[in-house]
Amino acid sequence: MAHEIILHHYDASPFSEKVRVMLGVKGLSWRSVIQPVIMPKPELTPLTGGYRRIPVMQIGADIYCDTQIILAEIEARHRKPDVVRGADWAVNLWADRLFFQVTVAVVFGEIGDTVPPEFIADREKLSGRPFDMAAMKAAAGPMKGQWRAHAAWIERGLASNDFLGGSTPSLSDIAAYMNVWWLSRAAPSAAAALLESLPKTTGWRERMKSLGHGRRSEMTGAEALQVAMAAMPAKPPPGDPADPSGLKPGALVTVRADDYGRDAVEGRLVAVSAERITIVRECGELDLVNVHFPRVGYLLTAA
Repeated sequence: MAHEIILHHYDASPFSEKVRVMLGVKGLSWRSVIQPVIMPKPELTPLTGGYRRIPVMQIGADIYCDTQIILAEIEARHRKPDVVRGADWAVNLWADRLFFQVTVAVVFGEIGDTVPPEFIADREKLSGRPFDMAAMKAAAGPMKGQWRAHAAWIERGLASNDFLGGSTPSLSDIAAYMNVWWLSRAAPSAAAALLESLPKTTGWRERMKSLGHGRRSEMTGAEALQVAMAAMPAKPPPGDPADPSGLKPGALVTVRADDYGRDAVEGRLVAVSAERITIVRECGELDLVNVHFPRVGYLLTAA
């Protein structure tokens, strides 16, 4: 049980879909813990130290925050079939930031009138700025042109192969698909219009959907907390001796995202490499957990 993949997510989450598709490509079994869409998240934040974004992956007493580190950890633990190739991480960052922000504008421009006020208030706290639905609706028209331009890049990338990664799916496919999946789910008529005359992309969307999500079984948040209580953190990857932060293992540090959801997580530094930050936290009844973050997109500072 300590080695099971536990995914804290909710079904409509676009970033969670990235991880679910990765699990499908790998053909893995995993446990599903459905977390609330908005705060509070009393069975998640004790594991993360306050990080509230979804998804979060748990393996025993190791907690992985952000899809970048989640996907990297799945790839490291389950090498076959290989998914991460070439410049995939750069494509992943494009999909997570540039393409996603355009998708946000189009989605909420289409469905803004149906969004509950509680969701708006929560996302304002998450982003630290007004969640201006009127502005999103006004921007939706111009953003549709940008969304189609991003989709045209996918179409171009599929010119001679079934997937962006070649004959089999890669991280580039998983990352780009997140945005197509979310728009198709949240605003299907808008997705149909924006994908018109992009036959390779629409066919690719169906191939990506057919990959499935692996073998999912449900678990409660309380059960996941019990798993963490019964486990000890694994030994992390080695650190980078030339890391420019100057911070050494054992230092009291804070980690926060550099874009939104900037809640600071505090702990003792275990290791920092070119790609990963690992801190250890004492969590009361949970004893010790290691919390892992990507280096790209996160700020590491002395507490």
